[in-house]
Parts: sequence; structure tokens; C-alpha cells
Amino acid sequence: MSHAPDEPEAIRDLAYYEAVPYLLVIESVERGGEWLRRAEYPELAGCAAEAHSAVEAMEKLEQERLRLLRQLWDRGAPIPVPRPPLSSAVAR
Repeated sequence: MSHAPDEPEAIRDLAYYEAVPYLLVIESVERGGEWLRRAEYPELAGCAAEAHSAVEAMEKLEQERLRLLRQLWDRGAPIPVPRPPLSSAVAR
């Protein structure tokens, strides 16, 4: 089932939120003298994962994202959606 972007949030299903393209941020972080890759979706509070490789961190992050979305959905809590692109970036 697909919904138009302007439909009320109340009729969107979990699959809609699972398909939302959240901003992905990856950085290198040092933990106890060891360098790890940290991947996160800043728009989903607390949704982050760390691993030795960026690919592994992204795979873990995807599992965490789906778990978090399901948890929010099951509780009936609002699910954050990404902010729209900056108009200055779109105009280029």
C-alpha cells in the first residue's frame, strides 16, 4: 500500500516509515586507543552503531533503525521524519 506524501500521518503504515531515507552520518571515532566507524541517523534519536568497518557499522545501524521504528510504532509514539532539504541546496 502506498500513500501520497501529503496524506495525514495517521494513515501511514510502518512500511512507509521503514522506506523513509534518513540522513546517514559516518565518522571515525577513537574508543580506548582503537579506531572505529560510527554510523548514525541524527533524525532518529539514539539510532547509532559502531564497528571496525563502515560497512559493518551501516549494517548494524540498519538493524537498529528497524528495531527503533518498530518500537515507536508499537508504542504509538510519533516517528520522526527527515527535515526537507535546504532551499539553497535545491536551487543549485
